[in-house]
Amino acid sequence: MQKTILRLGASLALSAVALAAQAASLEAAARKLNVDQVQSIEFSGTGRWFQFGQAPAPRLAWPQFDVSRYVASVDYGSAGARVQIQRLQTIDPKRVRPTPIEQQVDQYVSGNVAWNVGVAPAATTATAQPAAMGERQAEIWATPQGFVKAALANKATTNPTSKGGLKVQFTVDGKARWEGTLDAQDQVTAVRTWIDNPVLGDTLVETQFGPYVAVGDTAFPSNLRRSLGGNPVLDIVVNDVKVNATPALIVPDNIASAPVPTVVVSVNKLADGVFYLTGGTHHSVAIEQRDHIVLVEAPLNEARSIALIDKVKETFPGKPIKYLVNTHAHFDHSGGLRTFVAEGSTIVTHQGNVGYYRSVWSKPHGISPDRLATEPKAAKLKGFKDKLVLTDGQRRIEVHALAGNTHNDAFALVYLPAEKILIEVDAYTPLAPNAKAPITPNPYAVNLQATVGKLKIDVAQIAALHGPGVVKLADLQAYNAAAHADH
Repeated sequence: MQKTILRLGASLALSAVALAAQAASLEAAARKLNVDQVQSIEFSGTGRWFQFGQAPAPRLAWPQFDVSRYVASVDYGSAGARVQIQRLQTIDPKRVRPTPIEQQVDQYVSGNVAWNVGVAPAATTATAQPAAMGERQAEIWATPQGFVKAALANKATTNPTSKGGLKVQFTVDGKARWEGTLDAQDQVTAVRTWIDNPVLGDTLVETQFGPYVAVGDTAFPSNLRRSLGGNPVLDIVVNDVKVNATPALIVPDNIASAPVPTVVVSVNKLADGVFYLTGGTHHSVAIEQRDHIVLVEAPLNEARSIALIDKVKETFPGKPIKYLVNTHAHFDHSGGLRTFVAEGSTIVTHQGNVGYYRSVWSKPHGISPDRLATEPKAAKLKGFKDKLVLTDGQRRIEVHALAGNTHNDAFALVYLPAEKILIEVDAYTPLAPNAKAPITPNPYAVNLQATVGKLKIDVAQIAALHGPGVVKLADLQAYNAAAHADH
């Protein structure tokens, strides 16, 4: 997608000659939308936003948030956009979650650079978001004006539909594929493209538009609905549109001068043969057995998994990673699994995830081929329901279902009985120094504490796979007690 944006941004000055070369309906759509005069557009509204990749069960929809403010500012000439969202997670009477806190998001893309800026009173520093670049770039051209501009600039092919409309198709640099439909009134009704995702592979992004309203010399839909990976991610009722009022975005100095990020894996010994592999936002744990290694968690993406594999081989020379234990299917905790399939590891996961992984891993990964795409290998999956024991006769590793935890319905924790180490994620994230516990109980953490009691396991250390480090069971108990006391 990088060359895609540069090319689109450089070729959006549409001449009358270029317009005339297109099919009549596409030309009519360009005139109705006044695309040669619309250099930027800003639209705002309210509606719903859905948290991609965080479904509470593998085949459920992404969690819903109510959006009280949504503002998208798009500059076509510089291929830049800013999106501001104010949202609050929708209460689900069937699922107990932590008390929702209003979130404010300020996210940007300009050319090939994506970043976020914190919203006051929190830190307002810009932070790079390279993983979000493809999706944010796609959103620029998935506006009606943007799509028609891109279609004309890239010599789209058109075919009539049975309802008197037009199907429009084009590729950029022979790689990025776009499709759209126009109705009989020459209005863009839907736009489709594909982006890479570590879990889903070539992932469909589809945007559909509701009835159009006049906006000065152009028009814009009164409703915008977007899906990603087959599930909704956005549904906005548009209540205001501004044309040519968005200045070109300036990339912050700290983002523009930032070096290419490298994946860092730090090794911290928890016990003989047990190492906490940290770095960034997500951690893993490597456990040595007699002739192989068991690794807990392959988060984020292939780059992280490759770094983990290299670090494990460095730490335990000559021992293969026989098992990769996966805690749950949320994309930030399953994005690196395919790399371990390619490595030949057996994926250990709750049985509720097994069919889902087999299904999604069969999908094409042609946009950004990973190791499994270039060297196909049948996945080895070992599912369990309540408990699974991995032992070499010397060290025992217990994998337990985290039952009844409403964060996820196919959830696992790992326990090392000899070392008294509990490995978990997302049920409890230890607090940073001087941070306060939530004012109301976190049901995920309450469930974790209850599960420890129910399983009658003796926990000396909790190796949380998010957060500042290893803590004691007493820290989890104090976290829950503080919230209950305040409540």
